[in-house]
Amino acid sequence: MTQSNDTPRRDNKPAFGPGRGGPMGPHPGMGGEKPKSFRKAMKTFLKYLAPYRVSLALVLIFAIAGTIFTIVGPKMLGNATTKLFQGIVAKVMHVPGATVDFHYIGRIAIILLILYVASAIFSFIQGYIMSGIAMKVTYNFRKNIAEKIKRMPLKYFDTKTHGEALSLVTNDIDTISNTLAQNLSQIVTSVTMIIGILVMMLTISWLMTLVAIVILPVSFGLITMVIKASQKYFKQQQVYLGHVDGHVEEMYGGHTVIKAFNGEAKSIEKFDGLNTELYGAGWKSQFLSGMLMPIMTFVSNIAYVAVVILGGFLAVQGTISVGDILAFIQYVRSFTQPIMQVANIANVLQSTAAAAERVFEFLDAEEESPDPVDAVKPAVVKGNVSFKNVSFGYTPDRVIIHNFSAEIKPGQKIALVGPTGAGKTTIVKLLMRFYDINSGSISIDGVDIRKFKREDLRGMFGMVLQDTWLFNGTIRENIRYGDFNATDDMVVSAAKMANVDHFVRTLPHGYDLELNEESSNISQGQKQLLTIARAFLADPKILILDEATSSVDTRTEILIQNAMLELMKGRTSFVIAHRLSTIRDADIILVIKDGDIVEQGKHEELLAANGFYASLYKSQFEIAPADSL
Repeated sequence: MTQSNDTPRRDNKPAFGPGRGGPMGPHPGMGGEKPKSFRKAMKTFLKYLAPYRVSLALVLIFAIAGTIFTIVGPKMLGNATTKLFQGIVAKVMHVPGATVDFHYIGRIAIILLILYVASAIFSFIQGYIMSGIAMKVTYNFRKNIAEKIKRMPLKYFDTKTHGEALSLVTNDIDTISNTLAQNLSQIVTSVTMIIGILVMMLTISWLMTLVAIVILPVSFGLITMVIKASQKYFKQQQVYLGHVDGHVEEMYGGHTVIKAFNGEAKSIEKFDGLNTELYGAGWKSQFLSGMLMPIMTFVSNIAYVAVVILGGFLAVQGTISVGDILAFIQYVRSFTQPIMQVANIANVLQSTAAAAERVFEFLDAEEESPDPVDAVKPAVVKGNVSFKNVSFGYTPDRVIIHNFSAEIKPGQKIALVGPTGAGKTTIVKLLMRFYDINSGSISIDGVDIRKFKREDLRGMFGMVLQDTWLFNGTIRENIRYGDFNATDDMVVSAAKMANVDHFVRTLPHGYDLELNEESSNISQGQKQLLTIARAFLADPKILILDEATSSVDTRTEILIQNAMLELMKGRTSFVIAHRLSTIRDADIILVIKDGDIVEQGKHEELLAANGFYASLYKSQFEIAPADSL
């Protein structure tokens, strides 16, 4: 069912443009976005990881083992360097029998090679396992969201843009997936690296370790300042990226209207303004984030200089070997990298928690009321429809259908007419249980529709809407959407009844012509005829028709009208009428105003009554008084 004027938007924001991010932005994983409750979000997230606890344990073991092997390397290399240095010095000093112990150095070199190869293998294994876990969790999330969407009430999607719903399946899930695949094991590796390097440094010299650690508060302070300064610009960058994307998509979709009204200059002016804001936020965020590595390098160099001076002094004093100084310098060089990684991961986890929180909120959102356990199975549907004292409002404080009652006999053609926002489309939505009524009852063949399963209820209906919906696929597949079990002969038969067969056979590849995503490779009238063919194939007992001839030529309009008349034969039909001249032959015309039936009867009767319907009818042929609408 398409959005209509009868269904109010609650957020009062445009689908695209300022106030609403485009389909590509804002990305939830950027800009330092924070969750409402980090602890709760992560606790729920961990429940989804519970089935993979054994695999996760292996990942942690391999990550720790691989990191330890890497950490031990500089120390062993320092021992080899010390042995080489001692042998060379002894030779220079002409110590009798002095020689370089290449056997010892070679043994260490072999051990180091084994350690580094083992570390690489462990890293490969833990990366392989973690990627598998990430993809499985991502698959389950997307599967759960897809199944959840089928259970969500229509009112949820009436309050959300398509982009917001799609963002769950794309941006939010991708953020979670990337964190699992890239950052989860990195946390373990970085923490292990920090602790391991600190321990190894202490085993070499507690005094040099103290000097190296004193530098850390300085680096943390500088990093915090830069991150705080850059976060707001990252957020601005994503917001304006969403505005630019939205504006471009909006202008691309409406380029014909823009050209018709000479709006190119205004559009470019608006784009330039948004692009300028994006440029300002973009270069500031990139400049500030780009300062992190130079700052860390500067601080690391200070620590490096301090350690070298102190190490040289201690070596002169004979309290430390040359190899240990070399190993310590390598550790100092390596110490800042895992600290940076932990800082970055902490920020990523905030974004991941925010993305996970949105996913969990959607999965926990209110669903359609469950189908009755003892549901009535529809037998042969006759098409008798009864509305009894039906009241409904999209919100409790705004009731738009008031005490609505009507009796429709099988095979009758019922026209729903009234001004925009009167409640015509809403009545149809209630009939198909896209919304549940507040009070009263709606029954089909004497059975309350709430006693049917929704699947069985909606299987009684066929719909032809003003806004045609065709998907990217062949014409045959689009018609077969009315009945997935239909044979090719049944598809062709339905096409002939809908006056579709002739024009389809004139197209390249005929029924196998691939429609593009916008179905722009066929005309508007042809699209409408295809939806009628789809309804013929479904062979419903009750029809819902939204007149769709306003944007087609006269000849095509006649074809569509004839196809609709053929489709309505022997079926109970609800016609949402826009042009009143097309429903003169309706068995009952329900005139709706502000959610109430103000008049009902046949066309001639209502014209003779000279009431609200008569004023609506006359307004389509002459200028009516302002209060008649």
